[in-house]
Amino acid sequence: MTSAGESDRPGASMTLFEAVGGEPTFRKLVDEFYAGVATDPLLRPMYPEEDLGPAADRMTLFLMQYWGGPNTYSAQRGHPRLRMRHAPFRIGAAERDAWLLNMRRAVDRLDLEPEIAGTLWDYLERAAYFMVNVEGDPANGG
Repeated sequence: MTSAGESDRPGASMTLFEAVGGEPTFRKLVDEFYAGVATDPLLRPMYPEEDLGPAADRMTLFLMQYWGGPNTYSAQRGHPRLRMRHAPFRIGAAERDAWLLNMRRAVDRLDLEPEIAGTLWDYLERAAYFMVNVEGDPANGG
């Protein structure tokens, strides 16, 4: 596998979507993530659908588009508006950390080249911190 930024075509750069192997890799990432969410006491209640499949599909399409894959997410749902879409849910430090724990396990299971895994993880970590919409920890009175 070539690294991100390299390509077999002269003068062309490879997207991270291509570098990781495209849709199958993103589907595996999201499937692994949602396997953790399904049993996570903080995260599972944030997914009102009985079946996590629709949420997994949305996340897969979003991540594929973000990293240079098809724009199916925007074609179906419009602009991502991540903070707006997550606003109805209480996302504090505990929820962020649970999300990151499940996502870290999912990224690690992909067995990506370290540079590519680092690039992916940096984005996911920044995104998780960006989604926090409440301060303090209600379990500790704050």
